[in-house]
Amino acid sequence: MPAQGLVNKVMELLMSKRMRQIENFIKNPIETQENILFNNLSIARNTEYGKLYGFNEIDSTNEFQSRVPLVKYEDFEPFIEKARKGVPDVSWKGKIKWFAKSSGTTNAKSKFIPISEESLDDCHYAAGKMMFAIYLHNHPDTEIFKNKNLRLGGSSEIYQKYDTLFGDLSAILIDNLPFYAELRNTPNKQISLMTEWETKMKAISQAVIQEDIGCLTGVPSWMLVLLNNILQETGKAKLDEVWPMLEVFFHGGISFKPYEENYRNLTHKKLNFYEIYNASEGFFGIQDQSDSKDLLLLLDNGIFYEFIPMEEFESDNPRIVQLQDVEIGKNYAIVITTNGGLWRYIIGDTVKFTSKDPFRILVSGRTKHFINAFGEELIIENAEEGLKRACRATGAIVKEFTAAPIYMEGNEKGAHEWLIEFEKIPEDIEKFTELLDNSLQELNSDYEAKRYKNITLNQLKLNIARENLFFEWLKSRGKLGGQNKVPRLANSREFLDPLLEMNR
Repeated sequence: MPAQGLVNKVMELLMSKRMRQIENFIKNPIETQENILFNNLSIARNTEYGKLYGFNEIDSTNEFQSRVPLVKYEDFEPFIEKARKGVPDVSWKGKIKWFAKSSGTTNAKSKFIPISEESLDDCHYAAGKMMFAIYLHNHPDTEIFKNKNLRLGGSSEIYQKYDTLFGDLSAILIDNLPFYAELRNTPNKQISLMTEWETKMKAISQAVIQEDIGCLTGVPSWMLVLLNNILQETGKAKLDEVWPMLEVFFHGGISFKPYEENYRNLTHKKLNFYEIYNASEGFFGIQDQSDSKDLLLLLDNGIFYEFIPMEEFESDNPRIVQLQDVEIGKNYAIVITTNGGLWRYIIGDTVKFTSKDPFRILVSGRTKHFINAFGEELIIENAEEGLKRACRATGAIVKEFTAAPIYMEGNEKGAHEWLIEFEKIPEDIEKFTELLDNSLQELNSDYEAKRYKNITLNQLKLNIARENLFFEWLKSRGKLGGQNKVPRLANSREFLDPLLEMNR
């Protein structure tokens, strides 16, 4: 048997457990989900949260839903802060050592998501193995196991005084990988966990150029910056001139649509693209078909799912739908209960089901207006507070605004583009633009990271709207009055481009 066939045979044996797990939850989805819920309740029954809501007495899913409240980050933050200070048994058994840092909360620059040992092993790592098992199943002749995986991770920091740590989810995953898995990844842990991005990019480029890379995993925006760097440093036109064995990019974190053409142009040969849906709160879905972007919902990795129909999301008492009752094509907000100690937690993402046998989804957006084209998760509260600060400093008054991404093209960096209709225009537009951009960095750690030394994002671009532009635009769409509003932030240019055209 050729060496590659032998490698894949060994990998098939190692991955067969994961394929059986996938086949089992596809066959028994509802039973699997109930087992996950009651296992989580059992582990956490003697925690502070478990005692508060009587986990011991819960004997059905309906009882769970009537006893335990729906929460957003702001509601749950006091419990998280207690756990961050090293207090054990708050919402999950034992002491939580790791917290994944991300942005997107209304009243703080960052939020911290608890990562227990169970969520690390049985959710994130288990799903990573499922990802490779699915790829091998779909591509039995793959050579990725003979070559290395180029991963792009963040950094971690110690929360002084309390001996707990926080950092990007990717940093936590890299830092805890077993040594045998570390051997198949590049760059090494030391480089992967560097904090200063400019130095880190150079170090990664130098470390990986001579490696045999078979696959890439990471966020499309950051990865594109790195890959363009590597082409520049090597003087090569295409990536497969640097890495002839490169065959797949596993990507997640942000929408791939704006980047797909860029990635297709990076190689002579066809590159496979597999989408994953992983977040600080959990690893939720994997593309399981090579010819479809639908994501298989992972039902057996410690997460119990509930869904709120989006038309009821703002209601005081929204209807909560269990997995068996979802409808295809309908927009739902996701609610999760996890083996990291989150209980009925609204993560802010919305999904649509494309299939119920098996349960497959597409990520359809967020419960709030946002821009997340580069992993920056800029939410409406950030935008409004940033404007308030820039106005306060310059005496300007804003009447209407909208903002959208400027996508990366070739070696060009991305940016955010704003269109503002002022009631009182600032005397110095450049100063206002700079103040707004700096305020957004102060308010949002992910935007700050992407703006750092213009590595991924340039300073925002500001356009001034003529008087009544937004009113005329709404009128032209038959959207005057009632609940109709100008979309403040959009993750695409569907609103901004027509407005700019009218403004001309």
